[in-house]
Amino acid sequence: MRLPILCAALALAAASAGAGASDIYQWTDARGITHYSETPPPAGTPYQTRRITNTGASAQPAPAPGGDAGTNPQCAAARANIEILTSEGPVQQEDAEGNARELTADERARQLDLARAAARAYCADEA
Repeated sequence: MRLPILCAALALAAASAGAGASDIYQWTDARGITHYSETPPPAGTPYQTRRITNTGASAQPAPAPGGDAGTNPQCAAARANIEILTSEGPVQQEDAEGNARELTADERARQLDLARAAARAYCADEA
């Protein structure tokens, strides 16, 4: 799951709450690592732009090269997570050491809330 990425995005939004609105650039490098920055990525890198408002909310992302919902891997991951978390049966998550453990009902509900928030943020048709 992409919980660390979502947590980083939320932390970035919270940190900019008092600073007024600003643009945040998000892109994924060749190794699959997602980056967030106040400066654009290297030339030729597909990215998304997000406007972080003074309330910490992420406004609808501005269109950016390669950022439509059909090709957005974060959107696809969020939707896959929602499907898994709403299915029947146990759901497991790896801890920091790579050990799998089953989510409790409360943890599952929190993860579902996070996945739905990610879908609203990354999927253009979820806004």
